[in-house]
Order: sequence, then structure tokens, then C-alpha cells
Amino acid sequence: MSFKIPYIPSFFANYSLLFCVIIILLIDEANAQGYSKSFKETTESLISKAPETYNDLEIELKTVRRDTSLMRYFANASAKENYLIGKSYAFNQLGISYRDYALYEKSVKLHQMALEAAEVSNNTEFQIYSLTMLSAVYRQTEAIPSALDCAQKAIGLAEYMERPNEDIKRSLNFSLNSIGHIYRTLGQYDLAVGNFKKSIKLEAELGNTLGLAMNYIAIGECLEAQSKLEEALQNYEKSSVFNENIGSKRVSVLSNLGIAHVYVHQGKNKEALKIFESILGASEELGDMKIISEVYLNIGWAQMQNNQFDDAQYNLNKGLEIAKEYNLLSSMEEAYSYLSDLWEYQDDFKKSKEFFIEAERMEARISNDRNKLYVADIISRSETEKKNNQIEVLAKENEIINLKLRRNQNTLLIGTLLFALFTLMLYILYRQSQLKKDKKVLTLEQSILRSQMNPHFLFNSLNSIKLYIINNEKKNAVHYLNKFSKLVRKILEASSLKEIPLAEELETVELYMTIENIRFSNEIQFKIIIDEGNDPHIVKIPSLILQPFLENALWHGLSSKDGDKSILLYISKGKNGYIDISITDNGVGREVAEKLKESKVLKRKSVGIDITKERLANFSKDYKNTFEMEIVDLYDKQEAACGTKVILHIPII
Repeated sequence: MSFKIPYIPSFFANYSLLFCVIIILLIDEANAQGYSKSFKETTESLISKAPETYNDLEIELKTVRRDTSLMRYFANASAKENYLIGKSYAFNQLGISYRDYALYEKSVKLHQMALEAAEVSNNTEFQIYSLTMLSAVYRQTEAIPSALDCAQKAIGLAEYMERPNEDIKRSLNFSLNSIGHIYRTLGQYDLAVGNFKKSIKLEAELGNTLGLAMNYIAIGECLEAQSKLEEALQNYEKSSVFNENIGSKRVSVLSNLGIAHVYVHQGKNKEALKIFESILGASEELGDMKIISEVYLNIGWAQMQNNQFDDAQYNLNKGLEIAKEYNLLSSMEEAYSYLSDLWEYQDDFKKSKEFFIEAERMEARISNDRNKLYVADIISRSETEKKNNQIEVLAKENEIINLKLRRNQNTLLIGTLLFALFTLMLYILYRQSQLKKDKKVLTLEQSILRSQMNPHFLFNSLNSIKLYIINNEKKNAVHYLNKFSKLVRKILEASSLKEIPLAEELETVELYMTIENIRFSNEIQFKIIIDEGNDPHIVKIPSLILQPFLENALWHGLSSKDGDKSILLYISKGKNGYIDISITDNGVGREVAEKLKESKVLKRKSVGIDITKERLANFSKDYKNTFEMEIVDLYDKQEAACGTKVILHIPII
């Protein structure tokens, strides 16, 4: 079923959230006018009593805590009377309201003001709560180091308390949940699930059904990322069952979003689309732009899997527009990645590449090297501080006796940690450079495999063999089918190797030319000449490196030529540790080929040569010399184009 969101004029699209916030503020203001007298009395009573715990304030203010006008009134009144705890409570509630509408910058400022008030009043409970809320906002904005720092500080304060009350335990659970989400963002899914399970145990002790539901959603997301789809689905469904008792709109949207996401992975696109469509309205009512963006992106993703490309493009662009407007980095990266896949499905590789580059750029922005190092440092520092706190607690019991020993232990521990941190930093830098190199090689190998095993070549080759079968030419059919299967096997085997003997590469291209020649009615004369002194079984070259040039000669040089058609592959020993490989065709030449290409309705997109250049450049890094490539245009005596010659100079020492 086709699904598009109705068109909204650009003015309203850009300012829809602003209007929502203004309307909410106006409603809040009207409500404040309606019962300002009773709330004023409540405020004066609370300030005079000056309760010190979150629960005491929550009892009186729970029903109005999302009313931004009343919370600002309470914050101002508390500040005027120097009631810092009331000020911290009000600023935290205001910060939560702004966070729910994706106004993260304002939310951060309010929670920081709440934390400052709690620190000045030396109230540990409100410090923990403020740090927990700050961690939640930082996590939403992908500020992972800050989110982890705040969560670890909150946990450190909570664990240091001998008898934490229920509200502190809830904050502790929230921080464990936040750290779980941070681990999930970093791809540490097992660690994340461990944190969520700890949080579930504590939430069960407190009887917090909402907390249980949210943690099961988080576990489902981790399991889904590990491709454990059935387990993920079970956790999303558990969350949905818990929500039947509390009726949370947010839990309903997120759990159903997860269920539909799994359905798309399982190929149940129609069922997934039905769920996505059903939760779109609820997500817009929540006003959380991150969730709204995710719903649009998932609708587009499911439509793309269902080959509804126009609808998919519309909804993916809608999700991207929201992500850009509210600077939702992870949603932007997801949108660019989906759009890259969308255009690849439609064979528009230029657009696909553009969006792929944007996705890579966004991914680099989210998880740059400095963030990773800083996170590693924070994790190590957190564990160190925790151990030091435990040592200090034990040392207090017998401080006089163990004072000197503790000082020596701390000195040794700090020295060891500094050495370990320095070693760890060097190792991380080394591993990152290696991983980047390995990733680039893997990407190039996958790209060259896709270019050589492209669907058009496979389809046309099998079609040609099918003609032999139809014409009852069994001998030819069996002969070429054997050649084809051998070619496919060789390509798959070579794709996993960095380099192979030249003899194997020549055997592969000879099989390729044999198959392609069927489609040219065996008109092409293909010949391989190897100079004396070059043993093809000893010389090593990058795997699958010659086929793109032969394909180029066939389809751009010879396909439009009448008469004799030939390709000569000549191998000779070059100078200074090089091997020279030349591929010469007697085709129409590059200039004529380019004109013919422009005149065609369907233009053949060839990326094999560019990928091969990158692979050769990467291969050459292991040698003193770099690879060189020459393209020579051939002309006859009348200066007419008579072919093209490609010469590869590849280092072998």
C-alpha cells in the first residue's frame, strides 16, 4: 500500500514545532491564570517548609510539573527566597519539558542551572537527579563523552550513599540505563544489555513498570543490532505487554517501532508498513522530533524494500529534513545511508555515491577519533576512581596503621595507570590506523567483486548459454556452462586474496573473454603474449585487476566497431622492478566511443576502472615504487582512430 504524508507548506514545516511550543506556553499561561491563587499558596507553603527531598516536592507538584509557566513561577519564587532545592527541582522539570520537544540546547542550560543550585545547597539527591537528566539530554544529542561523564558521576554519588531512598535508586537506574544506551551507541552491545538487565532488576524491586518497559525496548534494540531478530522481537513484545498496564504513549510508539523494524528485516514489509503508519500520528502527538524523524525514515526504508521507490524517497527526505532542522546527527546519518541504498536500487550510482559520502561524513562527525579516546579515558578514570573510593573506605577503619602503606600503594597505582593509559593510547592509535586501512581494502575488494559479478553480465551470459540449449547445441552449452561456472568460482576465490600469481589472473581473464565472446558471436580475437623471462607462476599482482580494462575495451571500443575485432594482452618486464601489462584493442577509439555513449539513451555506467586505480594505489603502498597507468590513443596513417592501448606499470619488488 502506498503511503505518503500530506504536503505541508514550507513555512509551517519549518516552524511547526515553534508553533506547538508557543501554543503550549499560551495554554500553560491560561491555566496559570485560572488557578494562580491556589498555586501561589502552594508555592508559599513549600518555600516556608523548605523540604529537602525530591519526594516531598513531587507529592505537591507532580500534577503541574509539565506546566512550564507554573514551574518558572516556582523557580523565580524559590530563587527570590534563596530556596535552592525548589529552584533545582523547577529547573529540572523545565529541562525535561524542553527535552521532550527536542529543544536540547535550552534543556542542557536548565539542567546545568539545576545542578549548580544542588551543588551550592550541598544536596546529594538533587545533584544525582540533575546529573542523570543532563546525561539523558547529552545522549540524545550524540555528545557521548559528556553523557557518560554525567552518568558516571551520578552513579558514583549514588553508590557512595549508605542508605539511598527510592528516588535516588530511580536516578541510579536511569543512569545505568543511560550508560547502557551509550554502550549501544558505541557498538558494545553485550555490555549494554548487561547494564539494561541490572536496571530491570532494580526497577522490578521498585515496582516501576514504565522503567521495565523502556529497558526491554533498549534490550530489543541491542539484540536487533546483533541480528538476533527473534529475541529482539520477544523483548519488544514484553515492553508492549507491560505498557498495557500504564498506557504510556511513548512506550507504545517505541515498542511498535521496534516490532515493525524487525518485521522489515524478516521481509514482512506490508505488516511493518501497517504498524509504522499506525504510530505516526501518536509520534507527532508526543512532539519528540527525533522519534518523528525515525518513523518517517523507517516508513521510507520499508517502502524501499517493497520497491515503492517514489514513496520511499518522499518519506526518507521528510525524515532527513526534520533531522537537519533539529540537528539530529544519527538520524541524518541513517537517512543518507537509506537514500544511498534507494538510488543504488534504481541504478543511479552517481546519486547513490553522493549520499554514501554524506553518510560517511556524518558517521565520522558522530564518532571521531578524539571522542573515542576521550570515552576510553573516562571509562578507565571511572573504574580507577571507583577502586580508589573503595580503598579509602577500607583505609578509614585503620587509617593510622595503614597510612604509609596506602600512600605507597597509591603512588604505585597511579604510576601503573599512567603507564597503562599511555600504552593504551598508543595501541588505540595503532589499531585505528590498521582498522582504517583494512576497512578501505575490504571496501575496494567488495566493490571490485560487485563490478565483476554484476547482474547484467551474469544474466546475459546465462542467456547466451540458454540459446545453445534451445538450439539443441548440447556440446556448446555444456562447454560454455563449464567455462562460466569455473569463471564464477575463480572470481569468488580471488576476491578474498590480496594478490595472486599472474598465471591465475590470466586464466581468469581468458575465461571471462571466452564467455563474453559468445555475445559477440565469437568475432573477437583475444591473444595473450608473455615475454621470455617472465614466469607468470612466480610474478604476483593484485587479484582481479585486469578484467575492468578488458570490459572497457569490449564495450566502449569494440562493441560499436564493424569488421575485425581483436584484443592483445602483452606482458613484459619493465624497468626498475616493474612489470608492464598492456591491453591493446583495435576499436573505435576513446573520442568516438565517448560520442556514441552520449547519443545512447541508456548509458553504461562503468566504475571498475576507478576502483582498480584505488586498489593499485593501495597495493603499491607495500612497495618502494607506485603504480603507473598510461592510456594511448592509436591512429592509422590517415590519422584516423584505430584503437586504444592501456599500459599498467605495476611494482613487483
